[in-house]
Amino acid sequence: MEYDYHVHSTYSDGRFLFQMVRAAAEAGLSGVGITDHCSVADDADLREQKHLLGFNLDQTYERRREAIERLREDVSIDIYDGVEMDYHPDDEDAIASFLDEAGFQYAIGSVHHLDGVNIHVEPYFRQQSASEREATVARYFDRLVSLVESELFDVAAHVDLIERNPALRGHATETQYRRVAEAFTRSRTVPELNAGRVLDEYGEFHPSPDFRDVLAEYGVSFTVGTDSHKPGEIGERVAHVEQYLDRRDLAPVELPV
Repeated sequence: MEYDYHVHSTYSDGRFLFQMVRAAAEAGLSGVGITDHCSVADDADLREQKHLLGFNLDQTYERRREAIERLREDVSIDIYDGVEMDYHPDDEDAIASFLDEAGFQYAIGSVHHLDGVNIHVEPYFRQQSASEREATVARYFDRLVSLVESELFDVAAHVDLIERNPALRGHATETQYRRVAEAFTRSRTVPELNAGRVLDEYGEFHPSPDFRDVLAEYGVSFTVGTDSHKPGEIGERVAHVEQYLDRRDLAPVELPV
């Protein structure tokens, strides 16, 4: 693993920029992408969440870019100026306009919310019946296919994020995996091998093993990202990604940055 394309900083929900970059260098990486969360959603509840959480990169990306430029003078690895955008089909025009204006080196797209609720919120989805959870998961994959088909993003992040939520885990179907795989074969967008929960309770990469098998069947390649929010996470997750790639003799896609 030479590049980590998915790392966060204090410009969203990570740690200080210099700490994250230094940790990436200590992990032996040649380059690290700073992809803080960003939303331009035209939804009152999501706007309020954004302001409460401080995910305001749409207002602060120029300041972060200046910080990245200063850091580039002091470190031996490449630092990429990226973004992780929340996606909803209704926001496609706003997303396209913002990405065109901001000029990031690359953009990651992700689906974090369903019904205005963050997918990580277990109690909300736990109260749903089994059939309602299946419908929720179906909506997630509908949204993911739309994201891939939108051609707005270079990378699709953690393409089965629902698996992080025990209330939704295990409801995905092979048919849904195949729909997503087919969409990737028609799109410039590539999925990532995401290590954000490989050392936590979930204990797996995204996509899950069954999903990865389907993507491999369709010849879909992927980038790699640790999805780290703390400096100490980068080195540990890089080691696990490298072991995975070595065992399978795989080479991830390198983004043209």
